[in-house]
Amino acid sequence: MKMVKRLLIGILLLVAVLVGIAFLLPSQFNVARSATINAPAEKIYPLIATTRQWENWAVWKQRDPNMKIEYAGPESGIGAKWSWESKSEGSGEMEFTSAEPNKLLSYRLLFKDFNTTSAGTLTLEPDGANTKVTWSFVGEAGNNPMMRYMGLMMDGMIGKDFEAGLANLKALAERS
Repeated sequence: MKMVKRLLIGILLLVAVLVGIAFLLPSQFNVARSATINAPAEKIYPLIATTRQWENWAVWKQRDPNMKIEYAGPESGIGAKWSWESKSEGSGEMEFTSAEPNKLLSYRLLFKDFNTTSAGTLTLEPDGANTKVTWSFVGEAGNNPMMRYMGLMMDGMIGKDFEAGLANLKALAERS
């Protein structure tokens, strides 16, 4: 009985320490990746600013061809929206919140499975005949200890998707 009591106290102390550490972790996470595309911004921008184009280059639809997608609002630019449901990729909604043709597109992203909202931006910077495209993503973990630990892993988890998506965007823009 004494050993069980010590074990329970040890487990409670471990949980308390892990929760305490979580509150020392940053509440915000940030992921960013860039790629140089051999195409002008005018050719790349329609691929990112049109909701239906995302399934041609973002990796999520490639990983789940059965993903259910619905579109709403305008076809492109501010207010354009799409939502998805997928067994492997989860459920969510993206809405374009800011658009500067051939310069940037910002969006709000809702992950329904986690009930979290994040923001992302794709910026286009001309570089001679090329365009540098930077895809960045910022999220808030709030006071949820588990989300703060997840925030530490976001760069590794989402960064690979951004790299693959930018590679697909590059191939698409350079091909057409």
